[in-house]
Amino acid sequence: MYEQFFGLKEKPFTILPDPSYLYMSKGHTKALTLLRYSIIGRQGFTVITGEIGAGKTTLINRLLEDINEDVTVGLLNFTDPGAAELNEWVSMAFGLDYAGKSRVELYENFISFLISQYAQGKYTVLIVDEAQNLIIKGLEKIRMLSNVNADKEHLLHLILVGQPQLRDLLRAPDLVQFVQRVSVSYHLDSLSLRDSKAYISHRLEVAGATNRVFSPKALKMLAEAGCGVPRIINALCDLALVYGYSAGKKLIDVRIVKSVLEDREKMGLQSRDCVPFSSPERRASI
Repeated sequence: MYEQFFGLKEKPFTILPDPSYLYMSKGHTKALTLLRYSIIGRQGFTVITGEIGAGKTTLINRLLEDINEDVTVGLLNFTDPGAAELNEWVSMAFGLDYAGKSRVELYENFISFLISQYAQGKYTVLIVDEAQNLIIKGLEKIRMLSNVNADKEHLLHLILVGQPQLRDLLRAPDLVQFVQRVSVSYHLDSLSLRDSKAYISHRLEVAGATNRVFSPKALKMLAEAGCGVPRIINALCDLALVYGYSAGKKLIDVRIVKSVLEDREKMGLQSRDCVPFSSPERRASI
């Protein structure tokens, strides 16, 4: 809609988890390094948490781009809170036949799959996105799947990615054995004010911007309003570009950004989880 008007090759602020737009803040860089290390080093379970919209799924998609051919990856991005059909979902994640099979058959087939992958010199990794939706029973089922080993190596590596509630879930007494196998863990914080501004500029650059799109004050206002959450920042910046296009303004100024924020507030779309940079708990990251 507005791409040609602003000299862009594509929309820079979609909410799709596109790894080509991943902004490597210190937090994202560290999280990606730990994820790579956990796979290369064949460590125990890995747990990555972060606030809603912090870029966790985008981070996973970037990781998938780096996976070598000797690693077989299954991705679960939908988890049933009841975990009643978890074996079916795991089988589907790896492209295994699961229709009409009993739980015992599904288990036996999956174990055979792990053994066959190991025999071919491949390492199997299961990534569970939105893992906070799994209940204790679901996590225990996954732990049991990963108990198979050969030559003192576990045949399945598990990566859990989820919202902060996942950390609360893992504190349950029933998950002591599970937590003991977590060797890599990291919480992805929201962006600082500086990183928020750099994030916006980065996405514009990836989208092909050659001219300034936001004035310095407009850029700062958008970064502050986004509270360091990439998904919120994307929504605000995208709307600002629509408003600018509608007004025929090729440089988005403070007036346009104020209009965006006021209209969103009228619609009750301000995020309750948006912690202002001026708050005491955020001052250290500005």
